Amino acid sequence: MKSIFGIPIEGFSMNETLHRIDEAHEPMWIVTANPEILLAARRDPAYAETLRRAHMRLVDGFGLWFLLRFFGHHTKRVTGVMLAEALIQESVQQNWNVAFVGGAQGIAVAAAEKTRRVYPSIRLHAEYGGAVASDGSDDAEGLEARHRLQQCTPEILFVAFGHPKQEQWIEKHLQEFPSVQAVIGIGGTLDYWAGIKTRAPTWMRSIGLEWMWRLMLEPKRWKRIWDAVVVFPIVAVYSRLRPISTIPPS
Repeated sequence: MKSIFGIPIEGFSMNETLHRIDEAHEPMWIVTANPEILLAARRDPAYAETLRRAHMRLVDGFGLWFLLRFFGHHTKRVTGVMLAEALIQESVQQNWNVAFVGGAQGIAVAAAEKTRRVYPSIRLHAEYGGAVASDGSDDAEGLEARHRLQQCTPEILFVAFGHPKQEQWIEKHLQEFPSVQAVIGIGGTLDYWAGIKTRAPTWMRSIGLEWMWRLMLEPKRWKRIWDAVVVFPIVAVYSRLRPISTIPPS
């Protein structure tokens, strides 16, 4: 079993992931794992347990993909944005209801408007979702948003509160959405779809330099980028050499 910090990583391809969603008889909870998420799980055992309870964990970050190859595991890389875009297309073909929840105020609605321009036939509902605590609890605005989401009976649910909030929210509330075929935490994907942020050029994404693009656009993210690019591989390799219980905190 492939794992990092005790978190299993299936690393399925896009086709395998979509096939599993199509064939699922229960809601499929998908985590697109990256170095930041895994480092957060290493620091927080409760969050690590939440990630282990998801149905599958894909390889999002280039650093994670490269590290797994270094350890001898040949996984596929499927980023959150890639999977979300593929599920949008699948939803149009299957006539599934889609729902966005999360992001900053107005972002989900703006992302939905732009998505409808590309896919006019899509059945899509968007909610801000209110303020969400680190344990997944939401406020009164979030409660009302969940009620409206339930009424639109989504088959595909995209949750964009950022980690660890989105995974904790999913674990806490997934049972409230029996119609769901797949749910995925998508972090800042709605920012891209809303046109608030620009993705790195394809050539930079293909060789794992998204971090450089983000650093140029958002220098204040330098600590998060440092953790993902430098701290993560060092700690992950060290964890293979020493028992998990002896790993010093990062």
